Amino acid sequence: MSQPFSPVLRRVVVAAVVALAVPAAVVVSVSVLPAEAAVAPADGGVYTLAVGASGKCLEVANGSVDNGALLQQAACAGSARQQWRVVSSAGRFNLVNVGSTRCVDVPSGSGVSGVQLQQWGCGDGTKVNQLWSFGASSAASGKYRVTSAASGLCVSDKDGSTAGNNPIVQETCADVARMQWAFNQVGGNPNPTTSPPSGTRPTVAADGTGTHRTVQAAIDAVPAGNTTRRVITIKAGSYREIVTVPANKPYITLQGIGSGPSSVVIVNNHSAGTHGTSGSATAFVYGHDFVATNLTIANDFDENSAPSGHQAVALNLDADRAVFSNVRLLGDQDTFLVNDSTRAYVTGSYVEGTVDFIFGGGTIVFDNCAIYEKRSTGGPITAASTAVGKTYGFLFYRSTISGAANNVTQLGRPWRPDAQVLYRESTLGATIRTAQPWTDMSGNTWQNARFLEYRNTGSGAGSNGNRPQLADSQAANYTPQRYLAGSDGWNPM
Repeated sequence: MSQPFSPVLRRVVVAAVVALAVPAAVVVSVSVLPAEAAVAPADGGVYTLAVGASGKCLEVANGSVDNGALLQQAACAGSARQQWRVVSSAGRFNLVNVGSTRCVDVPSGSGVSGVQLQQWGCGDGTKVNQLWSFGASSAASGKYRVTSAASGLCVSDKDGSTAGNNPIVQETCADVARMQWAFNQVGGNPNPTTSPPSGTRPTVAADGTGTHRTVQAAIDAVPAGNTTRRVITIKAGSYREIVTVPANKPYITLQGIGSGPSSVVIVNNHSAGTHGTSGSATAFVYGHDFVATNLTIANDFDENSAPSGHQAVALNLDADRAVFSNVRLLGDQDTFLVNDSTRAYVTGSYVEGTVDFIFGGGTIVFDNCAIYEKRSTGGPITAASTAVGKTYGFLFYRSTISGAANNVTQLGRPWRPDAQVLYRESTLGATIRTAQPWTDMSGNTWQNARFLEYRNTGSGAGSNGNRPQLADSQAANYTPQRYLAGSDGWNPM
């Protein structure tokens, strides 16, 4: 987006299933399992954690979505506040709350036994005070000790109490009931893409163990005008390159085969100062029916390193019927450009930035995603440029919006006068500027744009004269399916 601004995991594991016999179809399925007996924790699984001393479950107090909310135990009910997603990171694991999308956190990385644990924003998932290892108990079959990488202490039910709301703390590790945790799987799809199909090797591997060393080389090898799904598997690693999927190469899937999206990173650092905003992207996608899963696309240009030209796009998307599942999009200003011809479905993914970091005139649905404003001074999340004749622009559906600081983040501003953005049934954290969550842009007033909210929750939610609400009578016309259907009835859900 050309106008500069002054500088300054709900991760749902989703398998992208592509139909080879019908190339135009892309189906995204979410694996949801019934509650089961205790199992070994695995990357991608969603669990309740029940402690041996009391049988009660680990939860976020009051189901808060705020940073610093404390952890406690309560009778197991299976609600979102008690569901934890295991996410592999830096050789260990994050425990990500399904309700808040925040991580189990040792306050300030303290090494003091007895400190009550909290939740905090996961960021890129590598914070050492949010990394945990799981060790099987030798005294209680099927249970595990959960040990902090920062302190070396174990997650514990304080004093082994059976009381509800009892604090969950870290203590010197011992194989005793208050530190023995049963992981009861309630959802997810553990280890969805940890290895390529049996008997094959990855398409892309920087170490030479694949058929290509770069992602672009693998795309270049796909014949122009292909009519069948081409799945390019990418081995864990960092790929510093510019990736382009041309318009004449549809039906391409980029699939990371690391333990999670942070294991496969496509990254570069171009910026508007050197390449223009739209030309600064790390990845350019033009081919229709594109799919990306289990990987990260990032632009690591530092907006504080230059006096101007701070826009630095991670993904420039100009493709119809694109699907992104379990993907991270990382940047500062203008992370994700959604061009006018785009229809896209983004699910179980994470997007972060500072200013206008989701922008453009296309139509896109973020379903069960985590959106993070990472700058302490905040900024607008969206800068939609929806054309006046287009009914649907951006929909944030059952997603979580959070940020680095409170009361500083706007939901958006209109890049074009008729910008259309709806936050629906989402959790808005304390980062949202509650009194005035929309703002003007370049002479376009937010009041004239099509900005709406509907049945949002969280400390950043609310209703006042500056927060237009979608009427119940109109809700059926603003579903993800309606946004994406177009003239061909596309339904990736």
